[in-house]
Amino acid sequence: MSIKNFFLVIFCLFFVFACAERKIYMPEGKVEGEIPKKEEKIEAGKPEQQEEISTEKMSELVKKLQDEVRDIHFDFDKYDIKQEDIPTLKKVASILQEYPGLKVIIEGHCDERGTAEYNFALGQKRANAVKQYLITLGVPSSKMEIISYGEEKPLCNEHNESCWQKNRRAHFVFIEEGK
Repeated sequence: MSIKNFFLVIFCLFFVFACAERKIYMPEGKVEGEIPKKEEKIEAGKPEQQEEISTEKMSELVKKLQDEVRDIHFDFDKYDIKQEDIPTLKKVASILQEYPGLKVIIEGHCDERGTAEYNFALGQKRANAVKQYLITLGVPSSKMEIISYGEEKPLCNEHNESCWQKNRRAHFVFIEEGK
């Protein structure tokens, strides 16, 4: 084997391992990184609950959901879904399936550490991880949008771990479909 071929093999191996994706936590009984089958889908509400609701009631529902649905949080430099956040994601999935006129914008946020470009990309990965998890729960992709704010919209401005943890989050913004 020539030295040129040796370095080519080393480069290829490095490339393969460097491009490996991180895995998303999935419900028990699933291999980490495996997408659950559709039987894991959250059951939608009864047909009578899926009737169109008035604009006024929809606005009230949106306000109520903004107050009730909490953010989910991430570890430093990670975009893996944590086990303790799964009930929140199941609640979001159930809500989106119950109300056909409702959509959600999933915002990805980071703490201040790292470059602005890196944090923007990490926020995008966090928002996308949440979206992909909701898809596995049966939420149509068309009912979700993602956006990254990186470090631009912190909840806390102190420079300590407690504050940084609050800023490493995915936030849900509910909107009426078509708006």
